Amino acid sequence: MARAPLKSPVPLVDGQQDPLALDHFVPYRVSVLSNIISRSVAQLYASQFELTIPEWRVMVVLGQEEAIGETMCANSVAMRTAMDKVQVSRAVSRMLQAGLIDRAIDRDDRRRSVLRLTEKGHQVYAEIVPAALKYEAELLATLSDEQRDSLNNLISVLTTAARDLESAVLGRRARAVVRDEE
Repeated sequence: MARAPLKSPVPLVDGQQDPLALDHFVPYRVSVLSNIISRSVAQLYASQFELTIPEWRVMVVLGQEEAIGETMCANSVAMRTAMDKVQVSRAVSRMLQAGLIDRAIDRDDRRRSVLRLTEKGHQVYAEIVPAALKYEAELLATLSDEQRDSLNNLISVLTTAARDLESAVLGRRARAVVRDEE
């Protein structure tokens, strides 16, 4: 069921409502929140583990997949984390040099290489997960249980909606390219 767009509490100027008020624009607000959290977390990961945010994301995704007996290639990491392929590639390169991960040819598809945490990577992962969970607990401590549940549900709904919109936009672009080439 489609809902009416939220009305921005922006005052009218000359009888016209401001078309975009950043303080009420959800994509902007989510981006700002993400940047604030990322900067804070980045300081923790950089000082304790010498990792950047993209490296941390790669490590955590690989650690989770390995815990269930799965492997991932760099493209899968990019899709799972919604990071740009260039960011993932740079993070993977630095992590390979640091000895945190290794790359091997996939046994099932020799055209594909898979990434795995090394012993050193597993040690860092084992230390970083409790630190990440502690940060999350401190951040969410300001919310009630009900608010935390609502936040998790809202994030899931918005993530699905954003992915659907992204797919629709990419589909429109692809169709436009085809029309332009005709």
